[in-house]
Amino acid sequence: MVTTRARWLAAVLAAAMLAGVAAAGAGLVQWMRPANILRLDACVLTALNLSVDLDPEQAGNAVTIAAVAAREGLPPHAVTVALATVLQESKLRNLSYGDRDSVGLFQQRPSQGWGTAEQIQDPRYAAAKFYRVLARVRGWQTLPVAEAAQRVQRSADGSAYAQWEAQARAMAVATTGQTAAGVACTYRRPAGDPTKLAAQVRADFGPHALDNPVSPPARGWAIAGYLVAHAPKYRLTQVSYRGRTWSASTGRWSTGGTTDARVRFATAALPSPS
Repeated sequence: MVTTRARWLAAVLAAAMLAGVAAAGAGLVQWMRPANILRLDACVLTALNLSVDLDPEQAGNAVTIAAVAAREGLPPHAVTVALATVLQESKLRNLSYGDRDSVGLFQQRPSQGWGTAEQIQDPRYAAAKFYRVLARVRGWQTLPVAEAAQRVQRSADGSAYAQWEAQARAMAVATTGQTAAGVACTYRRPAGDPTKLAAQVRADFGPHALDNPVSPPARGWAIAGYLVAHAPKYRLTQVSYRGRTWSASTGRWSTGGTTDARVRFATAALPSPS
């Protein structure tokens, strides 16, 4: 004979099992959502025994921030400070919103004199403004990264920048070319217009960045990494420098290609007009 207590225990167990199945089902649904499906469009920045995984948007912003530092004549340490700031403020995304009137990668505020909202949402403009303020901070080169960032940003809690220092330093080494082939990306299909890339490279690195041998090698690797990170945006299929070639199909650098000091790239054909 089944007792009342036994019936109660059976009911509790059945309810628990149903809840478990429901939770598992919800977890499966959550996993099946596009945001959680493994993305094939992805980048990795590798240096100092650390790899940082980014999507193409984040990687493109990271290499642009590094390129602006080179244009401004600033060392890789400035890139470390900038990237630690951006990782905290926007996770390397060019946001159109923020606290009060803050926008952009650095969450700069028009009301604080950083420029118009439209200007601040131009990554090149925002990075240049950040660097120019940083350069006026006395002794910024030797300050802790978080303190240097806070002297520029003047946020409510400047200590938060410190948590990103290791990633920012590795990313700075990769994007400034201090390590060879430090930027690698893979993507599923060509997109964008390759005819616009050369003008962007020349704007950030100078008029002869793609026309002549590049030296020192760190500068060449910085340009090569810039091309790789922007590959999804400009239909690039290969980038070569100093005997190594990156391929979009594999997302990796391999030995091969021209051994001279010119940075070269190949593009996918534009679609035929319909």
